Amino acid sequence: MRRGPLLPPACLSRESDNLVLINSVNGTVMTVTALDTGDAAPKSGIVIHPRWVRITHWVNAVAMIVMIGSGWQIYNASPLFSFSFPRTITIGGWLAGALLWHFAAMWVLVINGIVYVALGIASGRFRRKLLPIRPREVIADLTAALRGKLAHDDLSIYNAVQKLLYLGVILAGVVIVLSGLSIWKPVQLQWLTALFGGYDAARFVHFFAMAAIVGFLLVHVALALLVPKSLRAMIVGR
Repeated sequence: MRRGPLLPPACLSRESDNLVLINSVNGTVMTVTALDTGDAAPKSGIVIHPRWVRITHWVNAVAMIVMIGSGWQIYNASPLFSFSFPRTITIGGWLAGALLWHFAAMWVLVINGIVYVALGIASGRFRRKLLPIRPREVIADLTAALRGKLAHDDLSIYNAVQKLLYLGVILAGVVIVLSGLSIWKPVQLQWLTALFGGYDAARFVHFFAMAAIVGFLLVHVALALLVPKSLRAMIVGR
């Protein structure tokens, strides 16, 4: 009696994002989801934020809060606009005290920022997480966010709006440090002060860079509260 060709005990076929396992002997069919094959979002055991990211993030958060609060007290000593910040949300108590807090936090921010940027570039994290940024994707994700339909299932992947905001706040951080140095040492760093258009113009640049960072922080904190697992990931890494 002639026998047909021997078949492997099981055959694989692909259907959409699932993997279908077909037993050639008894015809049993078993569907394996994308999660089982590793195609979907990473499992909870995968580290989303490595330790160096978490440490620099929280050090930066503390330093930035101190710098903003003390900066508002410094601003109140010589306002650029017709308003001043409430004393209850400033740090330092008076101009000299605010300057001490501001400069102390500045060095923490600068050193921590250099470490963060250097590791982000060297490890390839910035390239993987923040690039590329496509205008069409930014518009689409922003529209989805405004409608409350922007998914946050996979925290290891940044959407286009996140990429733009994170890259933007890094650039704002660079501008606020450089403009701050030009205000602090306008004679010794006169070339830097001139780059910003002079001392007075540098103050305005410094102020608006601060405003941009504060705006980012408000959005960042709001999203962390709306998506609590993102806050957990920045604490424990998963």
